[in-house]
Amino acid sequence: MRKTLILILATLFVLALLSFTMFYTVRFTEAAVLTTFGKAGENAVKHEAGINFKLPYPIQSVTTYDTRLRVLPMKLETQLTADSRQITVEGFVTWRVKDPLKFFQRFSNAGERAEDHYAAAQTALQANFRSSLGLVGRYRMDELFTEKPEGSKLPNLEQLILDGFRQASDKSGLSLADYGIEASSVGISRVVLPESTTAAVFEAMKSRRDVYAKETQSQGEAQAAAIKSRAEQDAKRILAFAERRAAEIRELGERESAPFLAQMSANPELAVFLKQMEFVGTLVSKRTTVVLPTSLPGVDALSPEYLKGLKPGQLPVAPFAPTKDEASKTGGSK
Repeated sequence: MRKTLILILATLFVLALLSFTMFYTVRFTEAAVLTTFGKAGENAVKHEAGINFKLPYPIQSVTTYDTRLRVLPMKLETQLTADSRQITVEGFVTWRVKDPLKFFQRFSNAGERAEDHYAAAQTALQANFRSSLGLVGRYRMDELFTEKPEGSKLPNLEQLILDGFRQASDKSGLSLADYGIEASSVGISRVVLPESTTAAVFEAMKSRRDVYAKETQSQGEAQAAAIKSRAEQDAKRILAFAERRAAEIRELGERESAPFLAQMSANPELAVFLKQMEFVGTLVSKRTTVVLPTSLPGVDALSPEYLKGLKPGQLPVAPFAPTKDEASKTGGSK
């Protein structure tokens, strides 16, 4: 009985060991390279997720790679801009394993583990990225750093570095595609300016602000001059209309008063008498007490002596009333 139990346990152990060495799992985010005696053929890559069979080691072995994006930070690198300004750039690269077979063939000599292959790939990527950073020299300092974010050409520089990074090759003439690597994006995370460059940048920014301020002031003055000109034209137009309207009213008044002036000029004594009576009626109707000398025009009609000595049909003559001859002369002069 004891021997049977030991035999069963030994069998289970051997089966567990064989299942561990003869089966492997591929996740949804992984790709596996199956090698036979250390060599991988065209059909050695497994992309489908699940459990797969293999022969025990050392006949066959499996290397799995994570195909998700990986971030490779880059250390500070000193570069010169197109206007010979020195800047220190720090960036990053996002990349992933696109062709597991090529990736395995290029970096399998770095070690047996996938982590060793990643480390070797990152070393190659750093060398390519370092050479691509030389493209910073195609832009001036004022093109990379502006007061308005939409005016900066940093995004253009990042795209140019990415294109150059993808096309760059090593000493053997191999590009990223030959390594089985796909570069997804390149970014500049930090730019450090030397003290002399910082002062030059601040001076350039100040100069641009001064130019912008002068342009804004010039535009404001031009707009103010245009507004003032329009206001003056409107004022002249309104004044001309008012003067023309006043002349029309004055002409209408003179035309309408001409018959009355002609009638009054025909008999000036009667005209003065009627005006005095109108004045007296207005004064009395207000029931006011006013002490005035009778020498004032109109007030002499209130004197008791005003109508004495007049014959029937005769009108009193006011002290300031014009005679017929004076009225005719006045009318003739008009």
